[in-house]
Amino acid sequence: MFKSCLLAALLALSSFVAMAAQSYVNIEQRLSAEQLHATGLDTLSADQLAALNDVLRQDTEATAKAASAHLKGDPGRGMAIGLDEGPIKTRVIGIVTGWEPGTEFKLANGQTWKVLKGSLKLRKPVENPEVELVPGMMGRWFFHVDEDLPGARVYRID
Repeated sequence: MFKSCLLAALLALSSFVAMAAQSYVNIEQRLSAEQLHATGLDTLSADQLAALNDVLRQDTEATAKAASAHLKGDPGRGMAIGLDEGPIKTRVIGIVTGWEPGTEFKLANGQTWKVLKGSLKLRKPVENPEVELVPGMMGRWFFHVDEDLPGARVYRID
């Protein structure tokens, strides 16, 4: 399932980059006479229309260039929306006995995170444990105290 979602996202992004990289088509060629009239574009002078096409062309090229650079900078980037940020490694301030939805964690880096999903009761309380917050797809974050234990889905509240 994850691989198919990842593949779909990659294909969508790469097709966008390919389409944007194609030569720009002037606005008056993309719209019908009725659409040009309805938008008021038929009242523009030739110079105004050329200026509008230049602005739109530059914007299209800049978007394509940025998307292409984003993908080329790191082969893994852009493949899964929301995974651009790296993990956060820090410590919890205080004692952790476990968590459930609503549990808040104040971290040594100044951030505060709240559990959205997941619950766990630790065998014994841990004082100021090292933790890792790992980004997931679509802006989701996961809290881990130990890689061998299930994590919790969390969101930042500060």
